[in-house]
Amino acid sequence: MNRRPSSPVFALVSTLCLAVPWARALDDGQARTPPMGWNSWGHFRCDINEGIIRETTDAMATNGMRDAGYAYIIVDDCWQIARDAEGDILPDPERFPSGIKTLADHAHERGLKFGIYSCAGHKTCQGRPGSRGHEFQDARQYARWGIDYLKYDWCDDGGQNARAAYTTMRDALKATGRSILFHICEWGKNEPWRWGRSVGHLWRTAPDILDAWDVPSPERGLGIAQILDQQVGLEKAAGPGHWNDPDMLMAGNGALGIEQYRAQFSLWCILAAPLIAGCDVRKIQPDVLALLTNKEAIAIDQDPLGKQGRRARDDGDAEVWARDLRDGSIAVALLNRGESATRIALHWEEIALPPDAPAVIRDLWRHQDLGEFRARFEADVPPRATIMVRITRR
Repeated sequence: MNRRPSSPVFALVSTLCLAVPWARALDDGQARTPPMGWNSWGHFRCDINEGIIRETTDAMATNGMRDAGYAYIIVDDCWQIARDAEGDILPDPERFPSGIKTLADHAHERGLKFGIYSCAGHKTCQGRPGSRGHEFQDARQYARWGIDYLKYDWCDDGGQNARAAYTTMRDALKATGRSILFHICEWGKNEPWRWGRSVGHLWRTAPDILDAWDVPSPERGLGIAQILDQQVGLEKAAGPGHWNDPDMLMAGNGALGIEQYRAQFSLWCILAAPLIAGCDVRKIQPDVLALLTNKEAIAIDQDPLGKQGRRARDDGDAEVWARDLRDGSIAVALLNRGESATRIALHWEEIALPPDAPAVIRDLWRHQDLGEFRARFEADVPPRATIMVRITRR
């Protein structure tokens, strides 16, 4: 979160990834499928308080999101304000007068889990106290509060070695004896896909995402399409218990249309990405709620095989993305990045099907079987949109 990137892209990512051996996975039984939840930063930024968190928790417990799999309420930066004489981290008493444990208990009582934010530097990205030098002390405090998820940022890093800094917090969390999901949020700056799976359960692969399709200047973050480009070549790093994270979902924040938000959701499902909502779910519109709770699309993201999808073809504005699923079917997203509608064809050889193989195709957004096809499937795709299908061989 809060990252102001110094560079719009990470050059040669796919080439470097393919040349580097992967670290052994941190296998503690957590995050066997990509985490799902909500994060306060996507909509509220630093303007948060316990009333917003309580109301969001209640909304998710009753509007269908919890039942669709959204498990975590994550409070991002700006909840903390200082340390006491013993060095313990203190919540902002004006914004969080009841304390963090009360909010965690509130979430747990409603069948949800509770997450919190800190930073590997002395200060967070918004200038609040970070955890450097207090890792074990903070971890013990989080465990006492009943925290289930820690998002750990990378501002004010002071030239630390990223892997060492995140490993210290990993060890601190483990020492508490509480299962706490660990989110490495250093924006892909130190290529965490090389080492992150022995340290955390998910790691950011790019700068902050913005509520935009493309942005001309990367100082504050990148748009959905730009973030997508940075995922190419990272497929081998992901799997059960260790996930690439291209950042949260922008649906519901209002700068884009429903087609663009549906495109992001579809592609994040193909990528086996964490599905972390970033809107004000207390005031969520029906079409956005339907998008976020589409069970057929979520089933792709949560497929237990845990195999991240790939870009199977790139024809400029027309792209094909595909993901193998445990039951032998294949999820495919036809992506039109352009400004006008276009017809996109999928050829069986692009998804390793024999050309003469009959296959049944189901549209996952229309919830409709389209029939049996051989050799190819094609469809008209609106501008900046996707068509997402599941292909099952006869």
